Amino acid sequence: MDLPAPAATSPCVLALDTATERLAVGLQAPHGCWHADAEGGAAASAALLPQVRALLAQAGLGWQGLQHIAYGQGPGAFTGLRTACAVAQGLAYGLDLPLLPIDSLLIVAEDARLQAAPAPEAPWVIAVAMDARMDEIYGAAYRWQAGDWQVLLAPALYTLPAWQAACAALAVQAVAGSAWQAFGERLGRPAGALVCLQETGRAAALLRLAVQAAARGEGIDPAEALPLYLRDKVAQTTAEREAQRQAAAAAGAAR
Repeated sequence: MDLPAPAATSPCVLALDTATERLAVGLQAPHGCWHADAEGGAAASAALLPQVRALLAQAGLGWQGLQHIAYGQGPGAFTGLRTACAVAQGLAYGLDLPLLPIDSLLIVAEDARLQAAPAPEAPWVIAVAMDARMDEIYGAAYRWQAGDWQVLLAPALYTLPAWQAACAALAVQAVAGSAWQAFGERLGRPAGALVCLQETGRAAALLRLAVQAAARGEGIDPAEALPLYLRDKVAQTTAEREAQRQAAAAAGAAR
């Protein structure tokens, strides 16, 4: 399911996320919506801006036509979070626009909601767990009710037993995210919960959340933009430093 056709007064929103191995870019303009899912990971820093330019070209929109820029703030892959944040921050500085940080686990929940199509009149609770390696997960839980998301468990880093205990206190109706497949029975899942293992449209889900945030008047100054790190990391590899340098340089060149 796609976004509804934008109204003539809809804000122009660019949304990008590289928190996972997938690169997700979405664009809403008054005359339509465009989004793209592509391979990310190590290639994200080089591929992100070309993908953004491609969507702008499809929409017939220039950089100056944008009104909001959204980015997946995490949690997720360390280098990926820095890439999305650096590019979004550079563009926002250059275009003098507000930034919309989007919870990257909520993107997974939003995609799953479209798959599950829960009854609109009843609350719907989903637990999202992403593989964080080292026998840990990034986890969060949300409730969809009255056309909006509510946070029940904010994104956090969990051991497997701690996550099971956290979920046990909730009436979870669905689960989603890479951890359910990565850890299998070791992670367990709430009895009777629907399992949404595969994301079907990350960029479309990201764009829906970004458009909603823009409509609510949310936004932060680019200077305040930070990735959401849930695991301490005191040193960067050479590849990570180079990816960050490329992302910042590319964002500057686009201004």
